[in-house]
Amino acid sequence: MAKKKPDRFVIKENQGLGAGMLYVVVDMQTGVNYLAVGGLTPTHITPLLDANGNVVVDSAAQNTLE
Repeated sequence: MAKKKPDRFVIKENQGLGAGMLYVVVDMQTGVNYLAVGGLTPTHITPLLDANGNVVVDSAAQNTLE
């Protein structure tokens, strides 16, 4: 049987918001965090930014693939 590749995208956090959900999703290859919104409406995704407008990157995520 072929070895399963590790998941590229991992849900780091989730939180209910009314009838929908907020998710912080991490791209394990780049470490970039995304904010995803889903529920009764179509799903949307955007890079998660810090207070200075910079993309949030988890350097630890990148290290797991090396």
